[in-house]
Amino acid sequence: MHSFPEPAVALVDEMTRAAAADPARAVSFQGAPGCNGHRAALEYDAQCLPLPCFAFEDALDAVKDGRAAHAIIPIENSQHGRVADIHFLLPESGLYIVGEHFLSIQHALMGLTDGPFAAAYSHPQALGQSRHYLRERGIVPMSYADTAGAAAFVKEQGDVEACAIAPALAAELYGLRIVEHNVEDADDNTTRFVVLARAPRAATSFGDATAMTTFVFEVKNIPAALYKALGGFATNGVNMTKLESYQKGASFAATRFFADIEGAPGDAAIDRALEELAFHCKELRVLGTYRQGRKRG
Repeated sequence: MHSFPEPAVALVDEMTRAAAADPARAVSFQGAPGCNGHRAALEYDAQCLPLPCFAFEDALDAVKDGRAAHAIIPIENSQHGRVADIHFLLPESGLYIVGEHFLSIQHALMGLTDGPFAAAYSHPQALGQSRHYLRERGIVPMSYADTAGAAAFVKEQGDVEACAIAPALAAELYGLRIVEHNVEDADDNTTRFVVLARAPRAATSFGDATAMTTFVFEVKNIPAALYKALGGFATNGVNMTKLESYQKGASFAATRFFADIEGAPGDAAIDRALEELAFHCKELRVLGTYRQGRKRG
């Protein structure tokens, strides 16, 4: 908790005490107060008690330890792709995905003055989402643990040539001046968050709403294994909305896949497709079934 810049520490302490008093309402997120994880938590559940955590692992541990009922974690961005390390952290956490939330991203450039600025601090995702804006102005991107933490860091350092890219809320919380709104390079910049809990949601709890199921798998190291493993989704009419590969370990011989499908276990077509997938896999783990937050396609 005390790895946050000094301007954020009092707010972090206050929010942590509130969450500790009612952990059933607490939603942990990575970053300082005012970051996009904070915004996502309040949009997902306006009555929640947001619990700021310095690292993604800390946010997951808060749920595992019972200090929060849920965590809300960014998993991918429409402009800059996968959030680093999340595909490794989710399967290892032992938690289950119980919801998703799509957050519209608006970055603001903020500092102690109106500039000019030599360096901009922010999370690597936010820097990547604003790279054209920064390049055109000759501002050097500087990586920081999170967006709002970067704003608090700029305030703490007192450097008039440094600025931060963060949600407008961070400028309000840390006493910075917003120089320009909407510095993201794409108007439709959106981040998908997943909501995690210690126990999975029942696959029968969605009523008429469309369900999503997320899983990770590793196919056997034989020719056409992936082709055969995925065939069951085609023959059973199951819509796969996401398939992404990443390496497991340093051998580069074991590839894991992260996938989303529409539907829930208990449906005969889903069960048949997952059974066929498992036959061709060395490992298969369902990370959760949850209500679809946004229609795919």
